[in-house]
Amino acid sequence: MSNQNHLPQNLPEAIDRQQILEEASAVARHLRDAGVQWLPTADPRQVKTWRERFESTGASPNTTPEEQPRSAATTVTGNDKVSFAEPSQNVSATGSNTHTEGNIHASYSGKSLPIDQRHACLTGLAKQVANCEKCPNLASKRNKTVFGEGSVSPRVVFFGEAPGADEDRSGRPFVGAAGQLLTKMIEACKFDRSDVYILNTIKCRPPNNRNPEQEEKSNCREYYQIQIDTLRPEYIICLGAVAAQELLQSKASVGSLRGRFHRYHDSKVLVTYHPAYLLREPTRKKAAWQDLQMMLRDAKIDF
Repeated sequence: MSNQNHLPQNLPEAIDRQQILEEASAVARHLRDAGVQWLPTADPRQVKTWRERFESTGASPNTTPEEQPRSAATTVTGNDKVSFAEPSQNVSATGSNTHTEGNIHASYSGKSLPIDQRHACLTGLAKQVANCEKCPNLASKRNKTVFGEGSVSPRVVFFGEAPGADEDRSGRPFVGAAGQLLTKMIEACKFDRSDVYILNTIKCRPPNNRNPEQEEKSNCREYYQIQIDTLRPEYIICLGAVAAQELLQSKASVGSLRGRFHRYHDSKVLVTYHPAYLLREPTRKKAAWQDLQMMLRDAKIDF
């Protein structure tokens, strides 16, 4: 039976082709982040069939599926022969994959790694961080580096500022009073801590819990970049100004960055208040919850 018989006969008069492409790309990113290494591409004959169908409704797309990048999702019907795109190179863990303000909007490079390779990449990087002495003042005073923890296939990453005293002693992120509040925020989003990934902009505690200096953030940048490039979350929640300004390469305040999604490669970035600030200013908790609700609605998570 011809595949054309399976095409819908009541297509709308006007089809938003940009929406179709965005939704198809979103599906492709979801599959990739779930560990699917290759995506099927459409049979050219079926591309032609679909194009003719779109043209018959007056909504012909400007770009056909075969003209899309190999990483984008393409239309395949039930009886099509499926071909597979060749996988691209792995994400580098050498520190050469640095990002600037001009390219944080580009897609993640390389393919999404399988779970076991993610574990191996992050474990190796954690050992490298533990021996790091790029910032002699921090390295000489630390008890432990604080690499990060959580799921290696998270939908959500929480990105904080720097370790505090409790974190420096334990080697784990967000375990003090602010960490207890963050755990409650995560649970309010219907996640366990083990479902998400938590990390900071720098891996060593600054003296007296001061803000990280620019050189310290620059020295640690490659580490968090490789972490996020490996994890490729759907959402990144920046906790406070230091994290938001560092990730987005911006000088804007939390107040001006809240209330909308930003982009870091293929991840949606949401900016909210740091839990430590919320402990000092509890009246801001409502606003922080509104920020998280924005993410939950976009992710279609009931709350």
